[in-house]
Amino acid sequence: MPDGKRTARETVILESGTLWSKVTERTEHALRCGALQPISTEYEFVEQSGIRFLVRILSNLVRKDEAHKKQEKEGNSSKKEFNPFLPYEEDLFVTDISETHLCLLNKFNVVDHHLLIVTREFEEQDNWLNIRDFEAMWACLAEIDGLAFYNGGKVAGASQRHKHLQLVPFPLTPEGLKIPIEPAITSARFRDAVGTIPDFKFKHALVQLDSHSAESPLDAAAGTLKLYHTLLRAVGLLEKEAIALQQSAPYNLLATRQWMLIVPRSQEDFASISVNSLGFAGALLVRNQQQMQILKEQSPITILQNVAQSH
Repeated sequence: MPDGKRTARETVILESGTLWSKVTERTEHALRCGALQPISTEYEFVEQSGIRFLVRILSNLVRKDEAHKKQEKEGNSSKKEFNPFLPYEEDLFVTDISETHLCLLNKFNVVDHHLLIVTREFEEQDNWLNIRDFEAMWACLAEIDGLAFYNGGKVAGASQRHKHLQLVPFPLTPEGLKIPIEPAITSARFRDAVGTIPDFKFKHALVQLDSHSAESPLDAAAGTLKLYHTLLRAVGLLEKEAIALQQSAPYNLLATRQWMLIVPRSQEDFASISVNSLGFAGALLVRNQQQMQILKEQSPITILQNVAQSH
């Protein structure tokens, strides 16, 4: 894993102040030509421990399911796994971010302007994040205030093996707070630099970020990389300085301009409800009313607790 030394060279090629206009223009184009296929949802709020969890009911997953089946079929016929990012779909291409990363629209988006921050060359999704990943993340977060997240491996909700972070603009909810877990973040108790949330009875760790003091995305990335290692050590995913390229266990990572949260994972779903990083932001997805009922009976935090690692 690359270290955070500032001897690294800036690689960002995204022109400052252009990302949002590129996103909106490409979204209009992709909708017109049918490349972008939004999944419509209904939603309800389920409140627990002061958090208004946004629960979306996916009304039509047929197209996405069919696309996954097609990918698997193409992978089987060519005896290798299909990769939608190599080559990527031109109509979903937003912009080049850096020499190592580019930005695409999420084809089957539930949230408007859901972006993928993808490595140009193939890297495994269960590799540790590195300074170039964080440089690309900060280049985008500087332009769009939102939630960046990483599903570290299949068990953490990753549907593709090719390394990609994701970014969804704020607000995450149609009404109320810009992110449902804001009250939980506010309640965090810190010991030195690492915080924990009292109502999260599962393994996790939180750090505060200060992007304002950074001179560039690379500068911000160097500091973030060190804090990422701090989080990994805090939850037991990294016992010493990193040596291996591949992660030791699946996890979810969430980052805003102000904070970064990590949650090691134990399983992909609980009571048939799948969870990715957005679940830990307070935004859950269910496939139908039956799953919605299960979620209400079990409670959102119980579901999160069962897919995360216990203390």
